[in-house]
Amino acid sequence: MEKIKQDKAWIVFLGTYPPRECGIATFTADLTNNFDELYSPREETKVVAINNNLQTYKYPRKVIAQISENDPDGYQAVAEKLNRLSQVKLVSVQHEFGIYGSDYGKNLLIFLATINKPVVVTFHTVLPEPSPSQKEVVIKIVERADCLVVMTERAKKLLLEIYGAPEGKIRVICHGIHPLAYNDGSDLKKELRLSKRKIISTFGMLNKGKGIEYAIEAMTEVVKRFPDVLYLVIGATHPVVLKQEGETYRNQLIEKVYSLGLQNNIRFYNKYLTTEDLLKFLQATDIYLSLSQDPNQAVSGTLSYALGAGRPVISTPFPQAEEIITPDVGSLIKFGTSEGIADQIISILGDPAKMASLGKTAYFKTRKMTWKNVALYYMREFIELLPELGKREKNLPAIKMRHLAKLTDKFGIFQFAILDEPDSEWGYTLDDNARALVVTSWYYDLTKNATAKKLAEVYLNFIKKAVDPKGGFKNYFKTKHLNQTEINNEQGLEDSAARAIWALAVAASGSLPVGLKKTAKQILESNLNFKKISSPRAMAFMIKGLSKYYRLVEKNKEEKEKIEGLLTEYADKLLELFNHHSDENWLWFENYLTYSNAVLPEAMLWAYRVTGNYHYFKAGKQSLDFLSENYFQGDVCVPVGQAGWYKRGEKKNLYDQQPEEVAALVLALRAMYDLGEEEQYQAKMYKAFNWFLGNNILNRFMYSHLSGGCFDGLQEKEVNLNQGAESTISYLLARLALETKT
Repeated sequence: MEKIKQDKAWIVFLGTYPPRECGIATFTADLTNNFDELYSPREETKVVAINNNLQTYKYPRKVIAQISENDPDGYQAVAEKLNRLSQVKLVSVQHEFGIYGSDYGKNLLIFLATINKPVVVTFHTVLPEPSPSQKEVVIKIVERADCLVVMTERAKKLLLEIYGAPEGKIRVICHGIHPLAYNDGSDLKKELRLSKRKIISTFGMLNKGKGIEYAIEAMTEVVKRFPDVLYLVIGATHPVVLKQEGETYRNQLIEKVYSLGLQNNIRFYNKYLTTEDLLKFLQATDIYLSLSQDPNQAVSGTLSYALGAGRPVISTPFPQAEEIITPDVGSLIKFGTSEGIADQIISILGDPAKMASLGKTAYFKTRKMTWKNVALYYMREFIELLPELGKREKNLPAIKMRHLAKLTDKFGIFQFAILDEPDSEWGYTLDDNARALVVTSWYYDLTKNATAKKLAEVYLNFIKKAVDPKGGFKNYFKTKHLNQTEINNEQGLEDSAARAIWALAVAASGSLPVGLKKTAKQILESNLNFKKISSPRAMAFMIKGLSKYYRLVEKNKEEKEKIEGLLTEYADKLLELFNHHSDENWLWFENYLTYSNAVLPEAMLWAYRVTGNYHYFKAGKQSLDFLSENYFQGDVCVPVGQAGWYKRGEKKNLYDQQPEEVAALVLALRAMYDLGEEEQYQAKMYKAFNWFLGNNILNRFMYSHLSGGCFDGLQEKEVNLNQGAESTISYLLARLALETKT
């Protein structure tokens, strides 16, 4: 599909950047890299790197300028350069005391006084008791900045009460974490040769403020109870500390270890870890210690990472820890003492169920903190300052079959998953296998991918096994060998059977190998004579399937007339429902919006394509426009929630939004656009799809870049993190609809 050409826009980040080794550099790299994955090349991040006076660095191409921290002229010159570059739209400043030169970073004020672009400042530390000079610098930064970002509610409060920042300028955006699949760490322990050990760890650049000495003292008691415990102190000495004091602190710690006889239970890694290695050690950790002795430390990246890896945390009560370390994820201990550290470690290690519960809760609570979600939060603020950015397209993720394949065995695709792991307990459904056949057929049409072909064969064989000798199809299968007779008899199967007809028609009319197409056509032809259908959605899926099949039999006059007659029968029934229930304020087929709503207008558009009956088109367009009016709030897609639906004359339920509902809307908008209608339908199609990419009421990704799956639902405050069949298939249907006519 042709995309609108857009000029590049640069978001310039000012701060430290790798290979310089510091927390701000790592933060800037993680945020900009994830931002670029989402938005580049339309919006690209660039970096102005701040160097200390002791060292220069070989930076990547992303760094477009460098400033020596104590060079006032450099700050002004770079700001003037950015002013001249029209592609520079906004500057994002990472502020921390100590990186912008002497006198508490006053040189930054020179830059801010010169730059004429919108400025967003992220405060990594907000001091509760600043010196007069520190306070002066921060107040001037606050005055110049267009938006202020902090990472804790306490930091926001300090900006308001101490520095007089306007509340309307301040946004709270959490520190980002890397997305990781939840696991018990046994594989990583094995890889790191830490098997059969209980692992306690601390990460970060070593300095006296890390509180390592208190942890070492506490280990004397822990070892008595758990002789196999191993405490890992990971991180190089801070470069500034190294220059000023050498390895004095590290040597003192090592001496303490030997004096206490703990050399077999404490291990130092004197190196700056790559992110990949850091995450491996975190996943191999049983309990993480975050023992900063600075009560003013706003945030700790490694604390965030540890929680994100699903690990219990014992921490001192610095601001971030006080806000996010609750009893269900870990515990807080006093500053300046080893008291309580040993007790907490022993309590957690001695109760494996408690340790697992703390870790899982930490994992679930931190999903909103993944870097791509954080990039979305920042982009939301950038758009508020520059609305033009919000009109530009997001990058579309590559189409991946990985999670679909993971959910599939030789019999079919499992209904449910626990997180991203298949849950075999609940078996399989025809619904899911039919939709999966559509996905793999479309993907094979696009790519001729061998995996897609293999999966399509599995789903087709499932549909074949689901055929009921008495007529129609069975939907539920508990195991590979036993169908769930009771539930199949109790529940109406019209919708699932009609979905199967649609899937078979898609497979038969596509580019799958001849043998598979022949099988699909045979099953389809043998099961067209349904019992009387009463479900509007079943009629709609039948229309979709018959429309596809119609193209296959166009040269056979008798068969063509038969299919057109059957299609018309269903379309007339839907048209009758539309005419009966609709008025000028409610242009719909029923007195409520429930699930898979958009398939109804889509079916009318397909019926129009086959028959040329304008009444079908009119009903399809009016109902699709009505649905769009109720499903979009500005540019945000807000489908009806499945926790209560939307009854005529009542308020729409907003929660438990389902991927299937959004996918149905995307497919309907695609059908309208393919009829040559206004490009507004193309724009709406992308807006609807962007629900999966965070353009929703929670501003959260529903697509998992890690697994290639899709989360099961959008709740009032959180996302259902399970990645079952329906949600993943729905995402793939919507994603593929952007690439090809459906």
